[in-house]
Amino acid sequence: MTPLLSPVAADIVGLIGSGLMVIAYAYSNMVAKMNFLIFNLLNLIGSLLLIMSLTVHFNMASMALEIVWAAIALLGLVKVMRGAKA
Repeated sequence: MTPLLSPVAADIVGLIGSGLMVIAYAYSNMVAKMNFLIFNLLNLIGSLLLIMSLTVHFNMASMALEIVWAAIALLGLVKVMRGAKA
C-alpha cells in the first residue's frame, strides 16, 4: 500500500502538528482566561496532523499518545459546544 504522504511531506505535516500543540500549551499558560474552543481545536488539529505523519513514520507509543490526545481534545470540544466549561 502506497502512503498518502511522502516522507518529506509527513515530516512537514508532523512539524506543523507539533507546532500547533506547542502553541496550545503556551496559550494555556499565558492567558488569564482561556478560550477552551481555541485550546481544544489547536490540540485536536495538531494531534490529527501528527497521526497523519505517524502513518508514514510509524511509532506505536507516539500513535497511542496522539489517539488519546485527539480523543481528549474532542471531548473538550463537545463540552464547549454544549456550553459547559471544559
